[in-house]
Parts: sequence; structure tokens; C-alpha cells
Amino acid sequence: MSHMKKLFGILFVAGLVAGSAVAQNDEVQTRIEPVGSTCMQGEECAAAPAPAVAAGPKSGKDVYTGFCTTCHGAGVMGAPKFGTAADWAPRTSKGKDTLYTHAISGFNAMPPKGMCAACSDDEIKAAVDYMVDGSK
Repeated sequence: MSHMKKLFGILFVAGLVAGSAVAQNDEVQTRIEPVGSTCMQGEECAAAPAPAVAAGPKSGKDVYTGFCTTCHGAGVMGAPKFGTAADWAPRTSKGKDTLYTHAISGFNAMPPKGMCAACSDDEIKAAVDYMVDGSK
């Protein structure tokens, strides 16, 4: 009788180990599955519509939060900080046209359009206005 218990115990443990290995294998397969796919021109899936693009121009606040805040939020490399009148006063004294030109063309460490290549000049001007108005 004790031999039967030992045999049953061995078979039971072997079954648990085998079942555990299968479960772990399933978990590994789930973790390494692709997260996306590609579609090449000429394939049926290539006819899918392009994702929607926001209609109309971006607001000054949208441009600021999407691009300008990285430097102007912390004053990176001498950028005037948003909300700090002392940082903006010497710049605004030169006039908004100068600020617009610097923002659009780039100035010192700031790249043209603050890295928002898709922004129009008017959107960049709106961002400048937003920062100046928020820093009085």
C-alpha cells in the first residue's frame, strides 16, 4: 500500500511540474507576442484610411504645452521661464516682432520654431503671445 502512495505522489508531482511548464510557456508566448504590425503598399490593409489630424490651427497654449514647455518651463539653457516676468522683461522690451522672428527662425540655443516644424508661423506667434501674456 505504501508503494502505491509513493507512486501516486510521484505521478502527482510530475503532473504538477508538467502543468506548470505548460502554463509558463503560455505566459512567455503571451509576453513575446508582437504589439503591432506593418502594412506594405499593395497589400489589402494599405487601403485603410489615415489617422485623423486635428482640424484647424493649434492654440498658443497647445503649442506651448506640446513643444515650448520643455525648455521654457524650466529655463533650460537660458530660456525665459514661463510665468517669470523678470526673465521676459528684457526680451519684450525689444518688441513682439523681434520675439516672433527669434521664435520662428531660432535664436541662440533655441532651434527654429522650437522644434515644431509642423507649426505655422501664426501658431508660433500664438505660442509667443501665450508665454508673454502668462509672464506679466
